[in-house]
Amino acid sequence: MVQRLTFRLIAMLYIAFVFLTSAFFFMIAVLIWLTTVLFDKRLWLLHRFTCFWASLYIWLMPPWSVSIKGKENIDPNDTYIIVSNHQSLVDILVAFTLFTHFKWVSKAELFNIPLIGWNMSLNQYIKLRRGSNKSVKTMYKACEKHLEHGSSVYLFPEGTRSESGQMRKFKEGAFVLAKRLQKPILPVVINGSRTALPKNSFNFHGKTQIEVTVLAPILPESFGEDTAKELAAKVQLQIEQRVVPDSVAPDSIAPES
Repeated sequence: MVQRLTFRLIAMLYIAFVFLTSAFFFMIAVLIWLTTVLFDKRLWLLHRFTCFWASLYIWLMPPWSVSIKGKENIDPNDTYIIVSNHQSLVDILVAFTLFTHFKWVSKAELFNIPLIGWNMSLNQYIKLRRGSNKSVKTMYKACEKHLEHGSSVYLFPEGTRSESGQMRKFKEGAFVLAKRLQKPILPVVINGSRTALPKNSFNFHGKTQIEVTVLAPILPESFGEDTAKELAAKVQLQIEQRVVPDSVAPDSIAPES
């Protein structure tokens, strides 16, 4: 009981800290946007600051540690369709620790969150309303525009967080884009985040080791005659084989061959 109350208090203090400091960081974000928007069309500097802002909430939570493997697989001069598994809200913070340039594809509701959501709009991240065909078409157009202008796009093809840790079937949207624009797919594996903050929980859950593994890009010339559905299944299998059950330490996963 004492531990449960302690964990609940830590969670409340952490959430309060995030929202209080977001007011300060948002003002800096607005200043960066005002001074760079005319010449920084990709909003590279604003996104880089957002990476720092998000990563700070990982760095200042000592029980959460993030390690990154395979970052050498990211070519800063290339653009990718970045896809990863999705187990927790913490995945969003974790993805920013890659400090690579991308535009999020995120559900529209998140853009309504004061300060944090407003910063997403400043960054020209991409809204998606579930169940809306019109929104899907708008999302495709926005992704194509950003990719053509040199920004990668980052999607969670599962569409929503997994409650059990078992991956959901990948939706085809990211892979339709990859085939249509002949852009490489960059698979990213996130392990350990579900323990930090499971779906439907805002409690602190103790010490958590999170491991991010960037796999080798899947180049367009390897797509062959695969449909978007077949490509989605292949990439999901590649990621799924490296997702470690919560009871197993991330270090025990077999390295990529």
